[in-house]
Order: sequence, then structure tokens, then C-alpha cells
Amino acid sequence: MKMDVMNVRRLIPTAALAGAVALGATALTACSGAGASGGNSDGKLDVTASFYPMLFLAEQIGKDHVKATTLTKPGVEPHDLEITPKQTAQLAEADVVLYLKTLQPAVDKAVAQSGVKNIVDAGTLTSLEAHGTSGHDHGHEGEAESEGEEAHGDDHGDGEAGQDPHVWLDPVKYAEVAKGVGAALEKADPDHAADYKKNTDELVAQLNALNTEFETGLKNPATKTFITTHSAFGYLAERYGLDQEGISGLDPESEPSPARMKEIREIAKKENVSTVFFETLASDKTAKSLASDTGLKTDVLDPLEGITDKSQGADYFEVMRSNLKNLQKALGTTS
Repeated sequence: MKMDVMNVRRLIPTAALAGAVALGATALTACSGAGASGGNSDGKLDVTASFYPMLFLAEQIGKDHVKATTLTKPGVEPHDLEITPKQTAQLAEADVVLYLKTLQPAVDKAVAQSGVKNIVDAGTLTSLEAHGTSGHDHGHEGEAESEGEEAHGDDHGDGEAGQDPHVWLDPVKYAEVAKGVGAALEKADPDHAADYKKNTDELVAQLNALNTEFETGLKNPATKTFITTHSAFGYLAERYGLDQEGISGLDPESEPSPARMKEIREIAKKENVSTVFFETLASDKTAKSLASDTGLKTDVLDPLEGITDKSQGADYFEVMRSNLKNLQKALGTTS
């Protein structure tokens, strides 16, 4: 814009120059006014999400008013995401960034360097707690576990001081995050605040209904214990009175120790566990090995870190209901 004004100065009188400058300032305001019309040429708010659960919120709450993109492509394990220069530039141009701090270290670094005004850390919108490999300690209302490295799962960077970032797997906590995201979109784009509020309320109502489905569907289980390769389900277990036993810690790619594998076998026998759960985005090798050694069945419990063609559903709600059905079958619920 400055170069255009300098070129005009050489060619036109002072009075005309004043009009050109005023016109240029108006155009600049229109281009940069993300608060009113978004940073895209189509007037939509440009929202960059770190991975699927954040993208889903942006799409459900923003709907036609936002252009939502994600840094984590379908099929990519979010924990190990590496940010490309193109994605770094994408972040810097966003009107709003939605992420969950500590889940993806590369994203944390890129967000810190982006200079984006509207940055939303989902972890600040609800309370985070410490969940480790052993589910029997999970229900202590956020108290840090004190059984050493194994209790905390791993040192992958998932959460500060052992905090578990997987809040979206608890519909109640995910609803709290949704409310915060909705408020952030209202602030970034006040012209459409009423629509964001309406969409947020609708999504929260759906999540509350999903919570009721889980509460009803997981009553009276034959066993409260479920075994999963990835310790992502601590919040879900705590919400519905279950015990998660993770073979690995919070990092789905970490290798369990022989001692942990022996402990899992003993737990499976003692708690009458029938099924070892694995997930769609990480290797099922450990789960199938354990199942083969113990005579257990295998099934999918999806941590919903991404949607692919292999997912048991096309979106968050469909996959969560598949998770519920698989849990009911494994736990022997009578409801």
C-alpha cells in the first residue's frame, strides 16, 4: 500500500493524492478487518485447528461463517506431527488458532512463533488431570499420581506434570471446551456472534445427550476394567466409573516394559477382562500379541485423534457411539 501511494504522488496533484490515500486506507481496513468479516477473500473467519477434535469444534460452531483447516492430515498420528514451513505460514495468516497445548510439541512451538492474536488453548477451557497407565488410581479429582514414571505413563510431553490432554473423550469436558471455543469465535467475529452462540448451544446439547447415552449404556457392567494400548481414556473411565488399564502410557508409540506386560496379564485374569482394545492410527501389534498370549479378544476403542476410512464412523459422534457399543460388549453391560 505504501508503494502505491508513493507512485501516485509522482503523478497526481496534492488534492487528488489525499483522496487516493483515503481510499487506500479504506481498502486496507476492509482487508484486515478479521473481527468483522474474517481474513479470507470470501469474508469467512480463517480458523486453523491443530488436529481433529479442534477442527470438529470449529466446523460445528463456525459452520458457514468460518473456513476451518487442520494441521494434522487424516491418518497422521497427532502426537508425532512435524510442522512444515507451509503450515507455519498458514498459522501466521489465521484469524483464530485452536490447539491443545502439550499434546503436539511441534504445534506448540509454531503457535508461539505465529503472532496470531486469537489463540485458544483447549486445555485452559476445562480442568486437566493426571492419568497414567493404571486406571485404579484415576478417580482422585486431579491429584497427581505418585507411583513414579509408570504411573505417569511417559515423558512424551503429553501434559504438564503428567496431565492427560485427552479431554475430548469425555463428552462433559468436551462441552466445556466447546463453550470456550464458541466464546472465542464470538470475540474474533462479533458480527456473527449470535450464530456462534446458537451453534455452540446446539453442540453442547448434543454432547450432553451423548453423555446420557454413555451413563445409561455403561451401567451394571460385569467388569469395570478395560485394557487399551494407548492410555487415552482416563477422563472417560473416570466419568463413567470404569478402570482404564493402559498397556503403554499416554504416548501410543511407546513400548511397554516386560514387567508391565506381566502386570496386564495378571489384571486381565483377576478382573475377568475379555478384550484388549487397540486404535486405528497406531500399531495393533502389542494388543494382538497380548491377546494371543492370554486368549483375549481384540476390538477397537478409538481415541478420536483423527478420522480416516478405517474409522468406525464419519465424525466425532458416530465414532463415540461406536466406542460405546464396543465398550458395552467388552464390559458385559446389562443396560
